[in-house]
Amino acid sequence: MKKHLPTQPEDQRQLALNRRQFLRGVGVCMALPVFESSMAPVLRAATKATDAAGAPLAVTSTGAPLRTAYVYVPNGVHQQYWWPTGEGTSFELARTMQPLAAVKGSIQVVGGLDHKNAAPGNDGAGDHARANATFLTGARARKTDSVDIHVGASVDQVAAQQIGHLTRFSSLELSCDNVRKSGTCDSGYSCAYQYNLAWRSATTPMTPEPNPRLVFERLFGAGSAGERQKNFEQRQQTQKSLLDLVMDDTRSLQNKMGAKDRDKLDEYLTGVRTIEQRIQRAESFGKLPVPGSEAPNGIPENFGEHMDIMFDLLTMAFQTDSTRIATLLLANDGSNRSFAEIGIPEGHHYCSHHRNNPELVAKIGDIDLHYMKHFARFLEKLDQTKDVDGKSLLHNSMIVYGSGNADGNRHTHDNLPVIVAGAGGGTLTPGRFAKLESQPMSNLFLSLNDRLGVRGTERIGDSNGRLQGAI
Repeated sequence: MKKHLPTQPEDQRQLALNRRQFLRGVGVCMALPVFESSMAPVLRAATKATDAAGAPLAVTSTGAPLRTAYVYVPNGVHQQYWWPTGEGTSFELARTMQPLAAVKGSIQVVGGLDHKNAAPGNDGAGDHARANATFLTGARARKTDSVDIHVGASVDQVAAQQIGHLTRFSSLELSCDNVRKSGTCDSGYSCAYQYNLAWRSATTPMTPEPNPRLVFERLFGAGSAGERQKNFEQRQQTQKSLLDLVMDDTRSLQNKMGAKDRDKLDEYLTGVRTIEQRIQRAESFGKLPVPGSEAPNGIPENFGEHMDIMFDLLTMAFQTDSTRIATLLLANDGSNRSFAEIGIPEGHHYCSHHRNNPELVAKIGDIDLHYMKHFARFLEKLDQTKDVDGKSLLHNSMIVYGSGNADGNRHTHDNLPVIVAGAGGGTLTPGRFAKLESQPMSNLFLSLNDRLGVRGTERIGDSNGRLQGAI
């Protein structure tokens, strides 16, 4: 992979690389990032992606793809450790956000956003289920543990309906938690509310994928789910890497590339191989697959490793323009996962109800910090990855990180902990703490979808207009 083969004349390279590139092998269809030699035609093609009125769809002012992702962290945060001091561009990160120091200029901490429909109202207990269900829908979940679930379409799916056709996958739903579609989870609420972020309609959740192996095969395998599983089993039996199967296509492609593009290809394929090896390690140490199951267990035992792999897969999905819309549920609200890897045997939910016990306050602070470290790693990787227009993936993205609970100790849903990372291709103003007037978080959804070119949506959930106050 490191050997640079002779190149062809520039005009031939331009002709060969003027369309989306894939590496193909037996059961493999690996999308590639856009290379320098194909930048101009790709930008021209992207700019032509318009709605019926001729307005651009999901692109930046340069024509590069504009991506958006929503990342959910459970159980709220410890408020004292979360909120920065200062305001505007003169702000200092508090304890929980210290891992974001390296990308401080690329984030906005946004205050004043509320989800009133997550509050009890007349429904009583069930804040965790409502927090999850309301986070991207802004709607009140019907209190039921039966099949008559009802909440609302989520912001990501509203966008996917208009721009999803631009990419291989209209949207990508990921999770680092279990998947539950039915049953009772929180005080009479269906588990469907608590284990799903994305909702195609008011009654239809988009089931997220928690298994990195299945995400990997979906991104880089060819054929139906059954065919991808069969191809994976064949690779496993022959101990072949996915990259082994595309070696001939790789050599052919390298022949057409200049030095910079060959380096970029090497870097990309090294990243693919690294993820594949990490998944293989998880499989080798995990439980053996149950006979007749769809796929081996590719979920790492270490939760931090699980988060990192899913973030890396999301980065590659954006880098290859396989999708421009994604959600990642790090854990369901109400999660009582323990964190032995950082010395906390107690559950997250238990620690969140600290009642100002100093020992539990310290532990919930450490858990919040643990989640933030892995999110910061993701942002740094996006920032280090060059996009087609020479900017970073982070610059050309809008990444929302937050929770539907504000203070996990008291189950509040106003002034939610929200970070908006990235510059939205230059349409956002990161590097500040934006203290906004109290308003529905759904107003933020409308404003972000406007930047994606989503038209004709005047309301999401309880929105009462576009965001009041610039972001």
